[in-house]
Amino acid sequence: MNAKELRAKDTEALNKELHELLNTEFKLRMQKATQQLSNTSSLRTTRRDIARVRTILTEKAAK
Repeated sequence: MNAKELRAKDTEALNKELHELLNTEFKLRMQKATQQLSNTSSLRTTRRDIARVRTILTEKAAK
């Protein structure tokens, strides 16, 4: 997911995306804690996607 795609979405869609990403991050953290996570880079990718969505939301709120 890149910033260009996110900027095309409206605020409601971004909030929904953020909620889904936060759920995904929680599930990945639980898998890591129980040592069931095989692809540890997915946690980093998810965190960065969350940061992207939050940044775009902040930009839209400032306008």
